Amino acid sequence: MRRTVRGIPAVHGIPAPHPARRSRAALGTLTAAGTLLALLLPTGSAAAAPQNSHRSPTPQTTPGSFWTADRMRAAVPLDLAAPAQHSPATAVPRSAPLKVSPTLPKVASPASLLPGTLPQAGGPWTGGGAVTKTTGRVFFTYQGRTASCSGDAVTSSNKSTVLTAGHCVKLGGAWHTNWVFVPGYHDGEAPYGKWPAAKTLSTPQWTASEDINYDVGAAVVAPLDGKKLTDAVGGQGLSFNSGYSKAMYAFGFPAAAPYDGSKLIYCSGTTFKDPLFSTDHGLSCNMTGGSSGGPWFTSFDEKTGTGLQTSVNSFGYQFLPDTMFGPYFGDDAKNLYTTAQSS
Repeated sequence: MRRTVRGIPAVHGIPAPHPARRSRAALGTLTAAGTLLALLLPTGSAAAAPQNSHRSPTPQTTPGSFWTADRMRAAVPLDLAAPAQHSPATAVPRSAPLKVSPTLPKVASPASLLPGTLPQAGGPWTGGGAVTKTTGRVFFTYQGRTASCSGDAVTSSNKSTVLTAGHCVKLGGAWHTNWVFVPGYHDGEAPYGKWPAAKTLSTPQWTASEDINYDVGAAVVAPLDGKKLTDAVGGQGLSFNSGYSKAMYAFGFPAAAPYDGSKLIYCSGTTFKDPLFSTDHGLSCNMTGGSSGGPWFTSFDEKTGTGLQTSVNSFGYQFLPDTMFGPYFGDDAKNLYTTAQSS
């Protein structure tokens, strides 16, 4: 049995798996939505007393210059091996629902041509709107390789918070370096700039044991040209503890075939709860490596491109094609968001 996750770079010429975690005999292998082959992922355990965040050495503008158009195009999607073993009966802690509204300028005239209504198993987003600015590619260095994931700018008190997958900030016990967020990425171009992370964070469960149920990460990006991130591109809303079986839209920048990472791709449909080895949401979706960390929205408005983020692209099972899974945003995801926006 083999699973897949969506997020690290793949070796050139070899298809990359989805972001998953280390192999476990009881669970089989999982692959991530990035670009790194599961077989190449480290198998060592995380440190005994892991830190849930990582600060960049300086507020740095260096990562922005490091990520040239050619490097961004060549970055491999990051993929995970297999999730840490856990009891399927263990539920992700949750409490009362919490919603945070988007902070975006109003759209004067909604787009007349929309990509279509639910469901959509995967295709280019042509509807325009705020999502084309808030969603972007994430680039970083992992084990000496240039890698890519996806991410989303969200409403936050510091106006500088990006949500992504946990394996897109830390994997195999090591925090990624040269981490930047490129909102509105398109074919090597960064129309709204390259925003370097001053700090990256993840849930305690992902930091300690890379538990796939808690594959959520965040970054606090440094100001760019005197501006803060959501002042420049806006921020999507959020929803925590919102339940299962919801109409959702998922976005990302898949970079493994048949996609090439050059454009924003989306899927939509009614989600279901993973009946196998996680407590994640499932969605019919053909996105591939590199889409890891891209946002899932409830209450998504196709006319304005705004919604409430309630998950991220995380992993897929190899024996269950064209299906994506994303972690349930419960109390731990909410705490991560609270910590990030307070940084």
